[in-house]
This record gives sequence, structure tokens and C-alpha cells, in this order.
Amino acid sequence: MPSESMGGDRNLTSVTMFVLLGISEDKELQLSLFPVFMLIYLVTLFWNLGLIILIRMDSHLHTPMYFFLSVLSFIDICYTSSISPRMLADLFKDKKMISFIACATQYFVASWMGQAECCLLATMAYDQYVAIGKPLQYSTIMAPGLCWKMVAGAIGCGFICALVETVSCFEMYYCGPNIIQNFFCNITEIMSLSCSNPFIVQMILFVVAICVEFGSLLLILLSYGFITASILKISSVKGSAKAFNTCASHLAVVTLFFGTVFAVYMHPNSDHSTKQNKFLSVFYVIVIPMLNPLIYSLRNKDIKEAFRRVMKRTAHLLQ
Repeated sequence: MPSESMGGDRNLTSVTMFVLLGISEDKELQLSLFPVFMLIYLVTLFWNLGLIILIRMDSHLHTPMYFFLSVLSFIDICYTSSISPRMLADLFKDKKMISFIACATQYFVASWMGQAECCLLATMAYDQYVAIGKPLQYSTIMAPGLCWKMVAGAIGCGFICALVETVSCFEMYYCGPNIIQNFFCNITEIMSLSCSNPFIVQMILFVVAICVEFGSLLLILLSYGFITASILKISSVKGSAKAFNTCASHLAVVTLFFGTVFAVYMHPNSDHSTKQNKFLSVFYVIVIPMLNPLIYSLRNKDIKEAFRRVMKRTAHLLQ
């Protein structure tokens, strides 16, 4: 935690609070956005939690693919919940203050879940490859023990990387200004407020991005390269279409997630990009966690059938 110090001829007081500028400075626009974002958040919670419960209740969905999907839903709930509730409350405030500790905690949880999701999406791509490329060995390779280890690895990797990033960033000295040009604690904007040399932290972020984000994307691309080769070997058109359909939902989720993240972090800063970043941040923090379960549910016959079975059982018990 930063403390007071002397510098030159003036007092340098450490920052204990940050000011979030929020989504917009227009008060009326903020109030009109509240019901929209509240609805999105509630749908996100309901759909992801419902998907987790459905997968747990229906034995037909007790497979590695749906196990990973339930973990993805859990991560999405934690990810959006680390930011959305505070953002919704801030829509009613003229001055959006967040303490140094609360900002560090918010960033840590969001970063942990975001990086765990990167690793999990790579794990799911490998699962798709084994299901399509080695169907006869699938149950042997993707044994429950391995699935749990892969999930633990994804969550553990996200935890360690987020902890390293958070400690290194928030150990820097902050003496002012303290205005964050966003509605949540974004690490690139926080670093720009530091009075310390950010070089070491920038290198840490770069290494983490290479290992986690680009590493996960590379594994996904490799998996889909092998999947494509396996699909081309399938002689029947129906079989090829079924194999492609199995991957379509995952590909859509991967494209949305990585496309938005790279769009935010891989362009130069400017006033225009700050506004663009806010829009993209809303999309990947608030909208994508809602879209993920919808993408998987609406295109998946197994989930639809499982939902019907659960509804029938529930109706029978109520009679």
C-alpha cells in the first residue's frame, strides 16, 4: 500500500482513492442504460447458472465437453460479477470513487477469470480435437481425472498470472492524478497514472500476454488445424457437417472473446480509442458472458433435449 513521501519542494501524497469516469458523463444516458445493463446482468446470471444446474442434473450431459462448458459458465458468472454490480451502482452516482484496495481486488478477480477463460477455451479446443480426430479413444484420453487436472491447471494459471500482474502493478507509486478513463479498473489506464517507471510491469504484462493469451490462441489454432485435417478425411457429407457443427459454437465464442480483447489492447491510445475502448469493454465485460451460454444452448440439440427431460421430470414430481 503506498504511503506519504516527500519529493522536491512539495509533498507527494499517495493515492488512496481512484475516480472512475464511467461509461458516459451524460447523467440521463447513464440512468437510461441502467435497466438495459441490469437486464443483461440478470440474464447472464440466470442463463449461466441454469446451464450449470442442467448439466449437473442430466446424466446424458456428464461428458467432458459439458463439464468444461459448466466451468466456463462459472467463470463467466465470476468475471462479470467482479465488475457489473459496482458499475450498475455507479450509474446513479455523480462521482464514482473506488478505493485503492477495492480497485486492486476488482482487477485481480477480473484478470484471474479472464485468463482462466483463455486457458479453458484452449482446453475445450483440445477436447473437440480428440472427439473428432480420435473418437474411438475419446473416453480413454479424456478421462475424468485428466479433465479435472486441465480445469485446475486453467484456473491455477489464471490465479498465478493475475496475482503477479496485480502485485506488480499496485506496488508502483501513485501520487496523482487518480482519474481512470473507464467504468472499471483497467490495468493499462491504472499504470498510466503511476509516478513510478512502468517498464518492469509492462514487461511482466507482455510476458503474461504472450504465455496466456497468445499461447492459448496458438493452441486453439493448432487444435482446429488438426480438426480440419480430420474432417477432410471423413468421406460422408453428413459426417463432415456434424463434425463442423460440433465446433461451430466453440469457434463463435473464441472469435468473440479473443477478437474483442485484442481490439481493446492492440492499438495506440487516443481520445477516439478511449471511447472505443469503453464500448469494447462493455462488450467483453458485460455482453460476452451473456452470449456464451446462449451460443452453446441455442445451437445444441443435447442441451435442448436435456432441458425437456428435466422439465418433464419436474412436472411429474409436481403432480
